[in-house]
Amino acid sequence: MGIVPASQAKAAAAESGLDLVEVSPNANPPVCKIMDYGRFKYEQTKKLQEAKKKQTTFQIKEIKVRPKTGEHDLMVKIGHIKRFIEKKDKVKVTVMFRGREITLSEQGREILDLIARETEDFAVVEQEPKFEGRTMMMVLAPK
Repeated sequence: MGIVPASQAKAAAAESGLDLVEVSPNANPPVCKIMDYGRFKYEQTKKLQEAKKKQTTFQIKEIKVRPKTGEHDLMVKIGHIKRFIEKKDKVKVTVMFRGREITLSEQGREILDLIARETEDFAVVEQEPKFEGRTMMMVLAPK
């Protein structure tokens, strides 16, 4: 309609049975539209809901092992990791060292390397193994 006085715009909106909605108040002159405001709000909420549906969410699951964990127990833990990865969750693998086990840091790294090799078909190492205090950790993510 172009630049129209506010009273004339309100009259045009009332005549068509719709609402006069200010779209851009900071513009000079302010921009308004004649529309059904209730329907506009409804469509906005629907768009937000649709955007939430397409959003992917994931959790970080944690698997804890020790440097002297047996081979069979490791395979069971790898099975758990596979199950978590299939559900599109990330997995934080932690090797905990207690007391004098801290000297077995090389064994801890070997365990993490073994887990990374066993899971390379369906997971990728997102964070390389690193030491934090008495724990060594790495993060695996779905491929």
